[in-house]
Amino acid sequence: MRVAARIGSALLAQRGHLFCWVPVWLGVGIGVYFSMPVEPGLSTGGVAVLLGSSAFWGLRRLRQEAAPVVWAAIWIAIGFCLGMGRAHLVAAPVLDWRYYGAVEGRVVAVDRSASDAVRLTLDDLRLDRMAAQNTPHQLRISLHGGQPFTRFDAGSRVMMTAFLSPPSGPVEPGGFDFQRHAWFQGLGAIGYTRAPVLRIAPATGAHVYRMRQSISRRIQSRLSGDVGGFAAAVTTGDRSGMSQDALDALRVSNMAHLLAISGLHMGLLVAFVFLVIRSIFALIPAFVLRIPSKKIAAGVALMAAVGYLALSGGNVATERAFIMAAVGLVAVMLDRRVLSLRAVALAATLVLVLRPESLLGPGFQMSFAATTALIVVFGALRDWRVTFGPAWVRPVATVALSSLVAGAATAPVAAAHFNTVSHYGLLANVVSVPVMGLIVVPCAVIAACLSPFGLAKVGLWGMGLGLDWILNVAQAVAALDGARGFVPSPSWGVLPLLALGAIWMILWQGRARWIGVLPVLGAIWYWGTQERPLVLVADTGRVVGVMTENGRAISKPKGGGFVVRNWLENDGTPSSQAKAALLWPETIDLAGKSLRIVQGKRNIDAFTGCKSSEILVMSHTLSQDYPCEILNPKTLAATGAIAISVINGHLRVTSAREVSGRRLWNDPDVRHTHDRQTQINKYGSNPQDSPEP
Repeated sequence: MRVAARIGSALLAQRGHLFCWVPVWLGVGIGVYFSMPVEPGLSTGGVAVLLGSSAFWGLRRLRQEAAPVVWAAIWIAIGFCLGMGRAHLVAAPVLDWRYYGAVEGRVVAVDRSASDAVRLTLDDLRLDRMAAQNTPHQLRISLHGGQPFTRFDAGSRVMMTAFLSPPSGPVEPGGFDFQRHAWFQGLGAIGYTRAPVLRIAPATGAHVYRMRQSISRRIQSRLSGDVGGFAAAVTTGDRSGMSQDALDALRVSNMAHLLAISGLHMGLLVAFVFLVIRSIFALIPAFVLRIPSKKIAAGVALMAAVGYLALSGGNVATERAFIMAAVGLVAVMLDRRVLSLRAVALAATLVLVLRPESLLGPGFQMSFAATTALIVVFGALRDWRVTFGPAWVRPVATVALSSLVAGAATAPVAAAHFNTVSHYGLLANVVSVPVMGLIVVPCAVIAACLSPFGLAKVGLWGMGLGLDWILNVAQAVAALDGARGFVPSPSWGVLPLLALGAIWMILWQGRARWIGVLPVLGAIWYWGTQERPLVLVADTGRVVGVMTENGRAISKPKGGGFVVRNWLENDGTPSSQAKAALLWPETIDLAGKSLRIVQGKRNIDAFTGCKSSEILVMSHTLSQDYPCEILNPKTLAATGAIAISVINGHLRVTSAREVSGRRLWNDPDVRHTHDRQTQINKYGSNPQDSPEP
């Protein structure tokens, strides 16, 4: 009874601080949905709704100290339903086989891949000999074969001959799930073409995107090279004008966030517009004494944020930044504190309601980690009345501290997702972020205001100077010895444990908040003691990686480059594939079994048999059965990539499908079951009432 009484009094002490827990419990519910091994049926969602409703109506009969626990359960149920509802809402046909043939569609977007190839995203598709109900709604095609870079206007119809395939699964069990990412992006197929792309109809519709393309072209015609590409990226979100060298330098120096239209750019924009409008009103005493100039300035800044959101294309990162900026500006108009944990909680809640899947992405995690850490640290300094010396020192000290706090908060997330740690990121950001805020963003606003008068070049000139400085800093920092370190990928439980521990320390009121130190330390310890799989097999069977004393050895020096690059990065040792191939051992022993690789048609034809103690990896499927365990394209198509480890002398084989589960985005049978259930709900159980297959 004493324990229960203490827990009850501790929960009562949290009153007035519980709203900040809403996105946490929403996130738990969303995480539960995405971590399920089997796609839950609609009845599961109905049960969650029923339990949540029952708990809500039962709140009146509960004691006050029990109410927070019930509310937590309600929000977890809501989060679960949000995740499931969003997954079904975006459901669209996915290509279930490899396709080669004619492709016709309307251009939705143009960008570049990680290999610097031009990519087209198409919708309103027509594929040769494919029924409309089976045709993906969108697909993405890379242009290969030395094709010249062509500007495709959004809305124009094009056709080509292309190779298409379903979105690929994780390159290893527990790795990044591109199938899930593509599902929520609406991509039903990906592919490439080496044939010329033909424009068959002029652009129609897509006015906003075409305006973005037009602005991007004008900017790059005024500012050449990477500076022009950088200016177009921070203005319209078009990164196609930047070289891979410039992008790599920004990533190594931890300044890639300056490239994305995210919270920093949106915050700098609204802050500049807000200050300009307030300054204009301050110059007219008659106005400033009679009208709420502060609220009007916030309203104008909000309209500027809406325009920036539309101009940038409204991607997920920009939407999240807009929501956070809008919450702050509305707080100004309502005479509320702008920078508070409540504002961050409200913004996070709105983002999770609109896009539950964003919880799993590094953008959401890094954005809210940095914002929360900054508010907590600067709030504590304000309460403790800490100053940074003379007035002329404070701006520099504030920028340095902001970069340090934001970098420390986002470093674990960046290391977990990208396997990198930027050792000189603080230095690069301290000398670059002020330039972005004091020169680049104001000059961008000036260019936009002067553009109708044909004087945009005045603002673009200032943007060019600032962005040239940032690129030079990035290249100088990236060239330093040891500028970037690498860490192995953690298992799926490390980041949630780390996040919940940190959140507990921030949100819980009282001395019990320090309990959060335990899960944080546990996550760090668990990350440090993890071992990478001894053997990794690609889902095609064409490339294998084996861990040796000198790093992971790769079965061949070329081929499967994307898969191999991800393996080596996840190991924390991103060497080249050619060097890794030199490490390949003569024999591979796996707890009494040996691993044998048979690749290429000539070796397959010469194959005579195998022993029961062998594990055979083949690039082709054999028609005859053998006593050994064989991993070939047929078996791997069902399991996905394979990881083999030796634990306490026993062999442990884990498949990507085993970790990812059978979900809407990776299992055709689950999707078809969902489609049949949808038809039954719509047309009834009589198949004659439904459309023809």
